[in-house]
Amino acid sequence: MDLLKRQGFFNSLILYAGTALGFFNLIVLFQRFLTIEEIGFFSLMIAISLLYAQIASLGISNVILKFFPYYRSDDKQHGGFATLAIIWSLISFALFTLLFLLFKNSIIDFYKEKKGASLLVKYFYYLIPLSFLTMAFAVLESMALTVFKNVLSSFLREVALRAFTLVSVLLIAAAVINYHDFLLIYMAANVAIILILLISIVKGKHFKLPVVSPQLLSEKKKFISYGIFTVLSGSSFVMIQNLDIIMLSLLTTQSLSFVGIYGTFFSIAMVISLPAKALSRTSLQIVAQSWVTNDLAKIGKIYYKTSIVQMLIGCLLFIGMVVNRDFIVMLLHKPQYAGYFNVFIIVGFAFLVDMTGGLNGYIMNVSKYYRLTTVFIVSAVVFCVVANWILIPAIGMMGAAVSYFLTMLVLNFVYWLFVKVKFGLQPFGKVHLLIIGISVICFLIGFYLPAISNIYLNTIYRSVIVTSIYCFLAYKFNISEDINAVFNNFLSKK
Repeated sequence: MDLLKRQGFFNSLILYAGTALGFFNLIVLFQRFLTIEEIGFFSLMIAISLLYAQIASLGISNVILKFFPYYRSDDKQHGGFATLAIIWSLISFALFTLLFLLFKNSIIDFYKEKKGASLLVKYFYYLIPLSFLTMAFAVLESMALTVFKNVLSSFLREVALRAFTLVSVLLIAAAVINYHDFLLIYMAANVAIILILLISIVKGKHFKLPVVSPQLLSEKKKFISYGIFTVLSGSSFVMIQNLDIIMLSLLTTQSLSFVGIYGTFFSIAMVISLPAKALSRTSLQIVAQSWVTNDLAKIGKIYYKTSIVQMLIGCLLFIGMVVNRDFIVMLLHKPQYAGYFNVFIIVGFAFLVDMTGGLNGYIMNVSKYYRLTTVFIVSAVVFCVVANWILIPAIGMMGAAVSYFLTMLVLNFVYWLFVKVKFGLQPFGKVHLLIIGISVICFLIGFYLPAISNIYLNTIYRSVIVTSIYCFLAYKFNISEDINAVFNNFLSKK
């Protein structure tokens, strides 16, 4: 337990540090030293590589996490599990890459008339090695997780890779390198973090690479079946997170220009969900353990509390960003963003919906009905594709934002309904209405506060007033007993 708490603490610090670094890169550096199209291509490249790696790995990371414990052995050979993982990854990636190359000309022909498409044509082949590196890191990370080593991989992914990106953009700013070199450095950074993680695993002497045992080979059908099943849900979730970016590039003539603006606003909105990610690290473990003893009362309690806390904190962050719209647009530096700030608002609402849903999807995923999670997520992808296909040509970038919002709303509603019907659990109560009321009041106060000419002072005084009133009302109405307890404990020490 001490190990879990210690790793959870460090992972939380890494998550916040990595997010702050990524925020600085995207909001400050990218906007000043890269064009909108270059930002758009970088966002599209990462979106494609994440999805490419998910599908091309054929679920090997999930297979490792689920089945490795059954083959763990003191001689560190583990029946040749590590060897199987390597062979599986190489073969599945090679097969998918052949399919990807088969459609190369069709993809390039489709994009060639779009704004910024020259970047995709020029760097098309970069997608393959980047996707391979993404997959390789995911496989190594899964192997590290099986021996309870997750802090280093988290640091490398969240902090180190973004630090490399920061340095390379500063080199562009100093006119030492160009965009082409920037992409090469990003690729090299991925190689570096893989080598560091690999060296760490090798030094730990947790794995050997013997011939795959007959026992392991006899289970290959079960492994492949599970891998395909989980890659459907895993790749579908990644697709939902990146589908808007991909379809904006497909369905608009502005293509990478729109992707650059939308991807930036999406990343800013994602900050709203940061507290939920940190909170879930502990909550998910409690829920999983509670299923072992079928303690529905404890699961319901955690479900309710996480929904309240996540909605409470998420609404405050969202309101703070909206009432400080001018400051965010100023930070983004480029005038193109000013006309599309409503896109951020809709995407922000989508994240609030997902956070307020709490642990609905996870509760279902660790229950005996876990297979239905895949059905729901795949259905959500289909819904998102159709919504984007209809709305993007009609209302452009806003169509992508509305599609994402509707997808999150429908998916969370389905999860909520299923958990309520099957387990009699649901997280909502009158306190959620109180949060909405407090949020509306604080938003109106922040929106109608008189502006100060100095934008920095304006942001500080507006944020202080809104936060103070929000926290006072939340405390006064005892919205969250846990948060009030923290405040009371702090005040008692004064």
